[in-house]
Amino acid sequence: MANKSIEEILIDQGIIPQEEMDEIHKSFEKSRESLLNILTEKKHYSQDKLLYALSDYFHLPYQESIKEEIDPALISNIPFGFVKKYKLMPIKRTNNTLYVAMCDPSHINYLDDIRLITGCHVEPILCSEHEIMRSINQLYHHAPESAEKMVQDLDEEEEEALIAGLGEESKDLLDLANEAPIIKLINLILVQAIKERASDIHIEPFERELRVRYRIDGVLYDTLTPPKRYQTAMISRIKIMSKMNIAEKRLPQDGRLKIRVGDREIDIRVSTIPTAFGERAVLRLLDKYSSILRLEDLGMDENTLGKVNQLIRRTHGIILVTGPTGSGKTTSLYGGLSKINISDKNILTVEDPIEYQLNGIGQIQVMPKINLTFSNGLRSILRQDPDVIMVGEIRDIETAEMAIQASLTGHLVFSTLHTNDSAGAITRLLDMGVEPYLTASSVIAILAQRLIRLICPFCKVGYKPERQALDEIGLTFSDLKDGLVYRGTGCEKCLNTGYRGRTGIYELLLINDTIRKLIMEHIESNTIKKEAIRLGMITLRQDGSSKVKSGKSTIEEVLRVTQEDMF
Repeated sequence: MANKSIEEILIDQGIIPQEEMDEIHKSFEKSRESLLNILTEKKHYSQDKLLYALSDYFHLPYQESIKEEIDPALISNIPFGFVKKYKLMPIKRTNNTLYVAMCDPSHINYLDDIRLITGCHVEPILCSEHEIMRSINQLYHHAPESAEKMVQDLDEEEEEALIAGLGEESKDLLDLANEAPIIKLINLILVQAIKERASDIHIEPFERELRVRYRIDGVLYDTLTPPKRYQTAMISRIKIMSKMNIAEKRLPQDGRLKIRVGDREIDIRVSTIPTAFGERAVLRLLDKYSSILRLEDLGMDENTLGKVNQLIRRTHGIILVTGPTGSGKTTSLYGGLSKINISDKNILTVEDPIEYQLNGIGQIQVMPKINLTFSNGLRSILRQDPDVIMVGEIRDIETAEMAIQASLTGHLVFSTLHTNDSAGAITRLLDMGVEPYLTASSVIAILAQRLIRLICPFCKVGYKPERQALDEIGLTFSDLKDGLVYRGTGCEKCLNTGYRGRTGIYELLLINDTIRKLIMEHIESNTIKKEAIRLGMITLRQDGSSKVKSGKSTIEEVLRVTQEDMF
């Protein structure tokens, strides 16, 4: 029995017919993949069904889930590269017996290596590859030492070693054990940023210090202060990774790189500029294959969401999303496009950059160096018989006029503008030189938005606010349940900030006949906004106050984000 191969076992038990197994051998005889991986990935067999059959034959226990039983302390002596390569995961230890999850019984001989490393008797448990890899990435993602600890451990004698190996590449940032110190330090900074949900990493030189900051939930936090002498090595390593010219230190440079952290691929945009005390670098982290948020998940109230759902199903017109950089405009546009992304629609976009990959949608990356601008990209898109077009941003009169002409000839156009509120977008188009009658006849709605931080659910407490604070956001004590609002006291889960995650607040201006008439008369934006409010528009601050009322965010956060929008 023990001498039978996995192929023979699966054939004998009637799981896979002999003819199909012969066909698999012919098709994949040169493949280095395991048979189980081929059967599940290429032939779409259920891995759970296959493993259940093998567990019965080998008399090994089979578990669908192992996350509840894993002891994180067990991974400290077993290298990440080893468990990742052979897809083995130590789960628990009872006396001198170590239980190890594995997805392929043909790898059972590798358990001897774990036995030698740990000195324990090893008992295998069969488990799906997905469950094992999820556990490996989760535990080893949290396991590396912090960048701060590494900087503390380095001393001046190690500086030469720090710079050595500057150009080497790391396949997986979680596999840090054998890297040169500078590579390890940069990798740790990147891994820690991803772990803490940072959107940007700032490496900032000053006269006597070097500072590393992360932008988390829209706010910058100090995280690390490496010695000033490591500045050149750190910037050079980042430049090498992003294929910049490391010899050029006098001019700004832009670059890109991709990194892998466990099973996630992260796209990073890098910008360096010369300053008085050396080069400064900013890294923007983009998880290109993360799931696109649905419109329902963005934080819109039911009334706004219902109107947006109607607007994105119109056959023509322009829908503008406005707000400052980092206010979630692109996420909202992607959510809208995903909602209407069905087989009978041809959807094309021109973006800078392409932040997320959208299945079934044609996406064009702007490249000014070869004269592929927003306007040129839009001109080409119009020859591709589109139903829906997204233009990443309207930056000039040429792009604005082409978007308007596209909308007037039967296309639905999505785009963004950088303005403080919804009515300000009208003024911006008119200031660009767009004729009032074209703006009035093409734009059907403007959605202004901001992102506000959510109260951390792990340290959330209620308190009675001051009347003056309530007045500022337009609430009274009678609006509050039990007369309380909420805030976070700060805990380990939220890095002692009291906030964890963000949601949107929105202001939707519908261009009806009344607003259209004001646009034609070139009326200023404040008057248009007042008229829209009279007609029932909810402002950004009013939407923010509803988030305070429902206990999702704080008074201070809403005031911080909306203070410039009051008039």
